[in-house]
Amino acid sequence: MNIPADIESILVHMCCAPCATAPIERLLQDGYKIGLFFSNSNIYPFEEYKKRLNASEKLSGLMGVYLEEDEYEHEKWLEHIRGLESEPEKGIRCSKCFAYSLKRTAQMAEKLGYSHFTTTLTLGPHKVSSMIFAEGENYSNYIPFDFKKKDGYKRSLEMSNEMDIFRQNYCGCEFSMRDSEARKK
Repeated sequence: MNIPADIESILVHMCCAPCATAPIERLLQDGYKIGLFFSNSNIYPFEEYKKRLNASEKLSGLMGVYLEEDEYEHEKWLEHIRGLESEPEKGIRCSKCFAYSLKRTAQMAEKLGYSHFTTTLTLGPHKVSSMIFAEGENYSNYIPFDFKKKDGYKRSLEMSNEMDIFRQNYCGCEFSMRDSEARKK
């Protein structure tokens, strides 16, 4: 991966606090100036969204990193993925969801003055990094970090436990909740 030498700052889209732990640590260790962007209109129900936002605020405070919250617009997100409700996890619906989040992050990066942006979505073992990277290619200032590498997911588990960070049991949307519950049976 060729990372531009002129990176001044990176806005990091965070899907949740646990998935942001190791990426924040790595980016800070590598000397990047970062900010966090909690943009998750896909999360359902709203009570779950609030739990994840609270955990993200806690993480932001513990790690000393600025956090910006996006508007919660679940109905707009549902409209964006309409017709894909029956798609399985790792399918087209997820790709559309990634596109939604990355577009909003690109817009916020520009608004806040960040030169580049990335996402923590690549950390999750149930996410296909190549799908995320493909959506990111639509933006010249997207940096394709694969946070699964270097035992990123394992490190996120350790850090989440150490910091007592809330961990959810499904990706976020009502469709991933449905799929998660079906796997339990």
